[in-house]
Amino acid sequence: MKKTVALLLFIFILAIGNGQKTSSTFLNLQKAPATILVETNQSIIKLTKRGSQWIGNDIVISINNIQNSLVVDLTSTQHPIKNIYLKWKIRPSMDMVYLGDAWERAYGNLQWLPLDSTRIMPWYFLASNKTITHGYGVKTGPNAMCSWRVTPTEAILRADVRSGGVGVELGNRKLQVCTIVSREGKPGESAFKAAQTFCKVMCPNPRLPKQPVYGFNDWYCDYGKNNEDNVRYYAAFVARLAPKGANRPFMVIDDGWQAKGGGSGYGGPWDSSNEKFSSMEKLAKDIKQMNVRPGIWVHLLTAQQDQPESWRLKHYPAILDISKPEVRSYVVRIVKNLRTWGYELIKHDYSTNDISRSWGGSAGAADTATWAFSDRSRTTAEIILDHYKSIREAGGDALVIGCNTIGHLAAGIFEISRIGDDTSGQEWERVKKMGVNCLAFRAPQHNTFFAVDADCVGQTKKDIIPWSLNSQWLQLVSQSGTPLFISFKKGSVTPEQEQVIATALLNGSKAQPLGEPLDWFETIQPKQWKLMGKTVNFNWEDTK
Repeated sequence: MKKTVALLLFIFILAIGNGQKTSSTFLNLQKAPATILVETNQSIIKLTKRGSQWIGNDIVISINNIQNSLVVDLTSTQHPIKNIYLKWKIRPSMDMVYLGDAWERAYGNLQWLPLDSTRIMPWYFLASNKTITHGYGVKTGPNAMCSWRVTPTEAILRADVRSGGVGVELGNRKLQVCTIVSREGKPGESAFKAAQTFCKVMCPNPRLPKQPVYGFNDWYCDYGKNNEDNVRYYAAFVARLAPKGANRPFMVIDDGWQAKGGGSGYGGPWDSSNEKFSSMEKLAKDIKQMNVRPGIWVHLLTAQQDQPESWRLKHYPAILDISKPEVRSYVVRIVKNLRTWGYELIKHDYSTNDISRSWGGSAGAADTATWAFSDRSRTTAEIILDHYKSIREAGGDALVIGCNTIGHLAAGIFEISRIGDDTSGQEWERVKKMGVNCLAFRAPQHNTFFAVDADCVGQTKKDIIPWSLNSQWLQLVSQSGTPLFISFKKGSVTPEQEQVIATALLNGSKAQPLGEPLDWFETIQPKQWKLMGKTVNFNWEDTK
């Protein structure tokens, strides 16, 4: 009898303990929100709950719990809808710190921070007290630009369903806005592991490269002043230093090959080259003959002189309107042509800036924007998703890298994503800010969303960045298990440095455990990492 009572008492205490753990740190966002507000072009309407629906005028939002996820649907036959605000009453633990994602590429400022009611956290956020870490967000591929705010009393999800800067006009169509998911962390589980596991929850079906991606990119050695002789030299360079074996390195020809505007990011047309490149198709064949895989960069949305005004964004005629079927067909044609030339990796750039005219801002459109796509019946997120799918469809069996793309929309479509702004072949501070920070805080997305590309290890001139620093960045990327691209100017490396580069390429060519930042709670540019099973300490300030 005494043993039975003792056992029941132990179970009771354990249950209470578990209940306290859950209620004190985990926020239950899988229940119905307390309030839903909808912003139209004219006003903000508070909806009234009726069963699993919230209703106001002709606006209906349905929320259904399907397999531990909240699926949010919207109908509105008459009102153009701009934003939906879902609000949950909560009491967050004050010992938690929070990490959000970025709208598109990150810009060197990702970090764990205490509760801040004004902080906008795009797509998802993690909450941690360093012993347990929880995740909250929306599944990848939503039809809205989603962001979170957490206050001492509320968790707020904003689902931006605008088309450009104006309300989407759905007519009789039902819009599946997003799918809300969360994950309760496990005691003792590292925050990094919790983040990685939650990314898998948000993206159950990533599209991934079949083998590790590595090679050369000519941007940080030539900065657009490239030519076919240089490309051949760099292809031979990486072929000589890369390990033997079936997984061959890439030679990516970046900005500068196109007919006009080389080095500016703009220009075109994209189906012909300038006088420095006699034949892009022959160049691809030459690279292949060196046992290197050819890759190419493209800025798809620059309007060309022979393209009609009707194809262009009305507020920004230099850029094409991706909501137009004619533009979709054009994009498919250009990408298919690049693949026909023989390029096995296609890197497309600038599309988020083309649409928003900002770097890392609201990604779709600023809150004050009044412009619209020609198709106002689809949200910005839907239109961007269709654009991404067009590129992926046209690329065939080539790998696709999205640069300046929206990771939460690109996941499951592109194999590789540039996760941060440009590093540098000239400025070490930029490498630290854009490279180290972005790799540390977005590494959990690697092989859960896509392969994460932290950008190049570059050098424009000999020792312009001290080798003692650049070699550390090379070591970090090459041992992190993520794609490695190098970009060293001809004649800028010594034979001894070539040996270090060869070792890095060897590491980059093989599947490695994902590198984990060990001090990411204490600094925004982590110095202590777990790489290939060992703890490695870096000194990002060492200039000796």
